[in-house]
Amino acid sequence: MSAALSPPRRPLRRGAWWTPWAFLAPFVLVFGTFVALPAVRGIWMSLHDWDYLMPSKPFVGLGNYADLFDSTSVVFQRFWDGMAATGVFVVASVPFLLTLPLLLAMALNRRFPGRTFLRAVVFLPYVLGVAVVGVLFRFVLDPNLGVLNHLLGLTRLDRVLHALGAGDPVPWLTAQPWTWVSLVGVTVWWTLGFNTIIYLAGLQDVPRELYDAAEVDGASAGQRFRHVTLPGLRPVLAFVLTMTFLASANMFGQADLMTSGGPGTSTRTALMVILDTGLGQYKMGSAAAMGYLLSIGLGLVSIANFWALRDRDGRGGRRRGARTGRRGAGGAS
Repeated sequence: MSAALSPPRRPLRRGAWWTPWAFLAPFVLVFGTFVALPAVRGIWMSLHDWDYLMPSKPFVGLGNYADLFDSTSVVFQRFWDGMAATGVFVVASVPFLLTLPLLLAMALNRRFPGRTFLRAVVFLPYVLGVAVVGVLFRFVLDPNLGVLNHLLGLTRLDRVLHALGAGDPVPWLTAQPWTWVSLVGVTVWWTLGFNTIIYLAGLQDVPRELYDAAEVDGASAGQRFRHVTLPGLRPVLAFVLTMTFLASANMFGQADLMTSGGPGTSTRTALMVILDTGLGQYKMGSAAAMGYLLSIGLGLVSIANFWALRDRDGRGGRRRGARTGRRGAGGAS
């Protein structure tokens, strides 16, 4: 009787075939206008001797790419010097941006008074724009008028730096290696909060019972970190490593605003060379070739990062990490 009294079900309405495309249209329009079309046009430009002030733009094929590997070409030395400077910055900054945020995230993952406030303080510098950070620290690190050298003089800590070979005043922005120390330090201070928040989210996804089981088995703090925390953070580590590597390899604003690529050209990164080649020397074809060569290199490194840190055990990887932790704990006890 209840089935007889129940109202008849209405058939589900299916939208027209074009309904999904209508929802996708805004994204496709923006992506096509600002990403896909410029990328295709950039490839076309890299195959030409493209000077936007000249009416003729002759086709050169892969000549612009070949020049980047020809030691006799004009762009060879400038491009690879920029790549070398980029490599120095990546090697110097990425380890700090991987380890320090993880340590901070583990500390902020504990329960203590003021934890929420400290999380906000750690993340706060990340909301600043690169122009604000660059101009601010250009004044803070100025060798003659900067606040940092003044504070070091008041606390007598400048004597330690002088013993390490620094001049008087310490040339934070005018001599090496202090210029790299400044750029790396400012970048770590500025972007530390983003990686910390990502690590925090990953730590909260690691089941608490794994830590309890390892602690019952007698695992030390180091063993719990190695066999429980790191396996649980494997996908997060892959994401943080890749994003940090890409961001460091594309560093531009800090060096441009704080050192202008100096002293000499020692901090002129690859992006600075590409910008100067394209907009300063009007060699847009060569600049496009540089950009695509850099993109290919970064893409290969990103794929290698994800492959090396991939979860080889699928969903069972976390359980295997817990078993490994218990075996390690049992062996230690």
